Amino acid sequence: MTAPEPPDTGASSQRGRVVYVGAGPGDPELLTLAAVSALNEADVVLADSADLIDLLQQPALRLPGEALVTSIDQLTADARLTGAERADLVHQALEGGRTVVRLVPGDPFLDGGATAEAAALVQAGVDFEVIPGVSAVTALPEYAGVSLGRRSEIHLIGATTDEFFEAGDRRWGGITTLVIRTRPHLLAQLADTAVAAGRQADEAVVVSLGGGTTEQRTILTKLGELAHLVTTPPVQEVLVIIGHAVADYSAELDWFESKPLFGWRVLVPRTKDLVSPMMTRLRSHGARVEEVPTIAVEQPRNPGQLDKAIRGLVEGRFEWIVFTSRNAVRAVRERFDDYGLDARSFSGLKVAAATAGTAESLKAWGIEPDLLGGPEGTLASLAADFPEFEPGFNPINRLFLPKADVATEAFTAALTDLGWEVEETVAYRTVRAAPPPAETREAIKQGQFDAVVFSSSSTVRNLVGIAGKPHPVTVVAAIGPATANTCEAHGLRVDVVAPAPTGVALADALAEFAARRRESLIAAGEPVARPSQRRRRRRVQERPWP
Repeated sequence: MTAPEPPDTGASSQRGRVVYVGAGPGDPELLTLAAVSALNEADVVLADSADLIDLLQQPALRLPGEALVTSIDQLTADARLTGAERADLVHQALEGGRTVVRLVPGDPFLDGGATAEAAALVQAGVDFEVIPGVSAVTALPEYAGVSLGRRSEIHLIGATTDEFFEAGDRRWGGITTLVIRTRPHLLAQLADTAVAAGRQADEAVVVSLGGGTTEQRTILTKLGELAHLVTTPPVQEVLVIIGHAVADYSAELDWFESKPLFGWRVLVPRTKDLVSPMMTRLRSHGARVEEVPTIAVEQPRNPGQLDKAIRGLVEGRFEWIVFTSRNAVRAVRERFDDYGLDARSFSGLKVAAATAGTAESLKAWGIEPDLLGGPEGTLASLAADFPEFEPGFNPINRLFLPKADVATEAFTAALTDLGWEVEETVAYRTVRAAPPPAETREAIKQGQFDAVVFSSSSTVRNLVGIAGKPHPVTVVAAIGPATANTCEAHGLRVDVVAPAPTGVALADALAEFAARRRESLIAAGEPVARPSQRRRRRRVQERPWP
């Protein structure tokens, strides 16, 4: 691989900028504020692997729409590129003075192996910056519930090549605590090296597989048993802890794998392209979240009507504007951006939001709603709280209602009875999304998901329409009574209803349900198993005897 010549622009601003960003050990919540800021300014994000790109779903990230996101394993099939060869890829990405973020696991220099690559960039005349990340060798012991404490000597080792063990680091015998990052196929060599250095084969060790992710498994075993450790599902790296820290290990400190939704496979049917904090909250409770778009949002068939209404808004023709959803906020905001307008155009205009999520979108735009619908999150609850038109107090009786292409006659009639003249305008259309992949449809029908969370009645109808009904063993959670009624109308048993119509409240309610379920199983003397696991076990038990 030959490095391309750097662009000869004659201006330092065209040399580009390279920022190494440590992504942490796998939990997107561990991205630092500096990492988020760098990613939000990136022209190109070049990750070590495709797995790291999944971290970019973190809601705090707002990558530019034109940013190029790719990974080294997508650019080349060679898994063992040298530092100079990786630097060549970075050099190519710098063309035109771009800002390139090199996203690497853990900490760039401690875990990410970026040292040789950065040195090659320096030799090519390219400057770089480093944003440190949370290191796997220090974070993953805590994720496993192991307290390293204030020991006299802790040795952190990245033993990921055969050469390391061939060298035979004989210091291992006298070190108080060893924390070793290695590959699964090197576990036998690790054990042999440690025993040769004077450690006992029956010494207790803690092994962390898939650390920092919802696939994490923490295993307490013996040094001599490492060669026989089963690492399924397959993992690329293993963390092994040996020494005094293991002697103090207590399963009671295993906080991460004790999360209420840990390992639960949760299906989230949602509006396409709608970013919601619900997914982040579910992951914070330990869930493995899989999203299935059920609704696609499209432009209205006659966008001129929305443009006309927005001109009337700016000219002061309305007293109120009522937003029924996040999508309505987004549709109006996009038209404002096209016209070069901003939130200041709402000055003197009263704003109502039907749901808490809609209010969040407005606040993100810099608009504080004057009226928020009731806890049910329905148009009926908003209408119940809406003020009457008072001729001596309100100079204008017109109200602007940007909405989806769905019927709102009852809401409009209620506002009309209050004396308001409602101008309805279709701001966006919702259409049913394409069916998910066949394997996802089968997983839904066969009960391979532990839970499904519905954030609206339309997600219920559309999921059933494009993928079929979830298996009876799957826990069903609904964002409110109206959504729960729709679930029941489609033959689904509702287990959880959120106390408030927000995604975060729904995620918390599901976590509370899972915690109570776990306590009930323990009290009954039954093994703690996820809903999908209990379905499979029951099927085996109910198999007729030949």
